Amino acid sequence: MHSHPEAADTLIVGAQLYDGTGAPPVERDVAIRDGRIAAIGNLSNWLAEEVIEANGRALAPGFIDVHTHDDTHVIRSPQMLPKITQGVTTVIVGNCGISASPVLLKGDPPDPMNLLGERDAFQYPTFAAYVEAVNAARPAVNVGALIGHTALRSNQMDRLDRAATAEEIDGMRAQLEEALSNGALGLSSGLAYGSAFSAPTEEVMALAEPLAAAGALYTTHMRTEFDAILDAMDEAYRVGRHAHVPVVISHLKCAGPSNWGRSEEVLKSLEGARRLQPIGCDCYPYNRSSSTLDLKQVTGDIDITITWSEPHPEMAGKLLKEIAAEWGVTQQEAGKRLQPAGAVYHNMSEDDVRRILSHPATMVGSDGLPNDPLPHPRLWGAFPRVLGHYVRDANLLPLEEAVRKMTSLSARRFGLAQRGEVHIGYHADLVLFDPAKVRDAATFEKPEQAADGIDAVWVNGVLTYRDGEVTGERAGHFVARGAASKGDAHGAF
Repeated sequence: MHSHPEAADTLIVGAQLYDGTGAPPVERDVAIRDGRIAAIGNLSNWLAEEVIEANGRALAPGFIDVHTHDDTHVIRSPQMLPKITQGVTTVIVGNCGISASPVLLKGDPPDPMNLLGERDAFQYPTFAAYVEAVNAARPAVNVGALIGHTALRSNQMDRLDRAATAEEIDGMRAQLEEALSNGALGLSSGLAYGSAFSAPTEEVMALAEPLAAAGALYTTHMRTEFDAILDAMDEAYRVGRHAHVPVVISHLKCAGPSNWGRSEEVLKSLEGARRLQPIGCDCYPYNRSSSTLDLKQVTGDIDITITWSEPHPEMAGKLLKEIAAEWGVTQQEAGKRLQPAGAVYHNMSEDDVRRILSHPATMVGSDGLPNDPLPHPRLWGAFPRVLGHYVRDANLLPLEEAVRKMTSLSARRFGLAQRGEVHIGYHADLVLFDPAKVRDAATFEKPEQAADGIDAVWVNGVLTYRDGEVTGERAGHFVARGAASKGDAHGAF
């Protein structure tokens, strides 16, 4: 017996459908059955258990957050409120060289792995163990994962301020290969951080070699985003060429006042490289960055807000220069006393942010830090900020193009099979939102606030969020790298 073809679990009626490809919207009904998109069109003859009247609001593929540090959060806080409230249905974890697995710590996690939690958060000695834990937690969103170069270094090396030996690289490669065989999306690096800065390009090249056979990719928080950014980009291209894999440059930006205005030059480098090899980038829609407090960035030429400090928790929310003045010391000295600490850096120009965000090769990623007690508002606001502030208010790019940067572009690049488009047979990850009302509510002062105008979110066909409330249903799971043919993966770039 097969079910009657005109019956669905859910019918969304009268939506302006943004299919994710960048095509302009069309009015359509969409039927969901057994977690998949069953039909698209005029479905007035269909019956469904639940009918949702879209009334001309926008229906799009669920947003894919390609740049997260949600590695432990998807297990510890599986309701994933900061993401589901933005219409995000899939997160990619393990960025910037730091991942929760495969990890065996000998002591406290090295900086910046401490962004993912304290020592007790790292309970996954193999990637397979992490996959099992994600599926057991049943998060509200799907989870794809990268393997962090710094995490691998920390497993194999006694100290991180040197290059790895050939033997250590073999150990790292074996762990990376285990992860790839269990569906990891690729390798990430965080070469700007002290824990990986001593790794020569050759170390990263050797580690990237197993990626091609697995159809995986290489993402990088480059060695610098400051004055030598073009050299850092060349290094990223070189790794991709050596290993014959696509490259994604993480949170592309021109950091530091001496770099402001260089986005044209930076994007010209990207375009030149894209003619020769598959390369893309992601960015978040803000002109301030956030990470652990790095004394190299305490130069006195930008404001730095402290978001947390282990020895001085009372200083959270204050500017570093105010803290230094209060203590009667230099900003460098104040920074030393505050560490370990977290910070927001006021380090980008708005023009550069806009130019990078609107470039066709750029995906949207939040880079949100869920364990930060005073997180950068991108954790809760990145996607609606693009749709409201940059699309509707600033007219920077058309809505269908913004949606493409959050959906199909991301799914194709990372090999997330049958996601990122509203297409018959694809997984029913969907978001219904009001283009006239959608906006980020999260601010630097009050960052933990849900967006406005996100009306309903389905993950694998299950209604998970509606009218500002979670439904209590969670249907996300680990997503293995799809078996996209090489041509597809490269075509996405």
